[in-house]
Amino acid sequence: MPERITLSVKDFGPIAEATIDLRPFTVFVGASNTGKSYLAILLYALHQFFGRTPFGPLMRSRRLHDSSSTRREDSAKQVEAIKLWLQQTQDEAASRRGVDIALPDEIAALVRPVLQDVGEIAPLLDDEVKRCFGMAESTDLIRQSAGGCARVVLRRVFGDDATSSTGYDFAILRGQVQLSSSVPVNMPLRIQEASRHRLHWLAQSTTTRRLFAPFLVELADSVLPSIVGTFVHPAHYLPADRAGVMHAHRVVMRSLIGRATRAELSVESPLPALSGVVADFLAQFIELSDERLLTESRQLADRLETDILGGSVQFRQSTVGYPSFHYRPAKWKREIALMNTSSMVSELAPVVLYLRHVVRRGSVIIIEEPESHLHPQMQVAFTGLLAAVVKAGIRVIITTHSEWVLETLANLVRLSEVPKSRRSKVAAVGPALTPDEVGAWLFEPKLRPKGSVVREIPLDTVRGTFPAGFGDITENLYNDWATIANLALNSK
Repeated sequence: MPERITLSVKDFGPIAEATIDLRPFTVFVGASNTGKSYLAILLYALHQFFGRTPFGPLMRSRRLHDSSSTRREDSAKQVEAIKLWLQQTQDEAASRRGVDIALPDEIAALVRPVLQDVGEIAPLLDDEVKRCFGMAESTDLIRQSAGGCARVVLRRVFGDDATSSTGYDFAILRGQVQLSSSVPVNMPLRIQEASRHRLHWLAQSTTTRRLFAPFLVELADSVLPSIVGTFVHPAHYLPADRAGVMHAHRVVMRSLIGRATRAELSVESPLPALSGVVADFLAQFIELSDERLLTESRQLADRLETDILGGSVQFRQSTVGYPSFHYRPAKWKREIALMNTSSMVSELAPVVLYLRHVVRRGSVIIIEEPESHLHPQMQVAFTGLLAAVVKAGIRVIITTHSEWVLETLANLVRLSEVPKSRRSKVAAVGPALTPDEVGAWLFEPKLRPKGSVVREIPLDTVRGTFPAGFGDITENLYNDWATIANLALNSK
């Protein structure tokens, strides 16, 4: 059954209104100060939140423990029913490998209240949003000319019926935050095969009423992917000016990274606070392991070095725990400190390290302005490599101001219409991407309401691009040139 994940925001930062479908390759484009980074950071915050088992605090909820539905005799019957179901799924596992397992109606009815009772965890989501943006108060994220509320709605829509959806509605109000969920009774709840083993083990240990409520919470966590989809997977954010951040990592103390919390952001200090995305970026490199992933992403890192950088990126851990980064050009015997390399190498080195040591299949990598400091030819090549990253099962979100990036993606999408047997005739820089795999979204500033409105850019098969207004700029420049040329000619 086809499904899609949508994110809608209203009066959030500079964004007046936006609704986007998240695709494996999602592109944000538009003028500066229109909210591209705001939306990218919000997506990262949602991944950080939903990827950290948000129902855990409910284990301490007296309301859940004291629920009349968990009386001793009832809970014993419910546990036995769950154990029997898990045993049955274990017997069928060989024929269902890789397929999500639907919860029976009677068990889904036990989990659904846990999934819907999310009001208590609203402050946790609020804290994560503030941390990622580096703000002391989330009310600072409400659009200035708005009436006093910013809203974020995450939906997973099944099929063509928009009413068949699950998701969460997060509202930032002046003085409070609210979180509500939508899990329709007719929507099937599912767990992944990997979760079944842990649940089976926990069910065998769940012999008392006291343990039953925590088990329900664990079961709800296992169902969460069927509610928010890919948002339970890790996300990694590569901020703008990542080269400068990497060069400064030695002078950034761990205490400064730790200040990217709600409590510390409100404390007066001569040291500037880091936003959560920058703090996480730095922490990732401080904690980097020299273990190389045995995945396709590692091969893509090697390809990035060979095809674009013309050399290898290396790092070594010092005795005090801080890594040093180096670049060795091809056929050179000595290394160069990364801070002494070209801006292109410095900008792409973090991507190499993430692909080689951090990113796994199912992860999300968010890159601000991947075209920074890259010659147009290298922008094209790097966009093709990002398409290969998507094909390796890693979702990509970028913000960009580059027409070269959009035109490259347009070529790769159009390439999917060419039969595979004939694609070798095209010198494509990357693999073909289907229209369902790519989504480009234009952030347009508006005067009424004052703020940006986001709309999807359809592929223009005549011009061969996702039209984002760059052509208008080129045309205006040409018209200016023609006017100047005529004036200069007539003045002689």
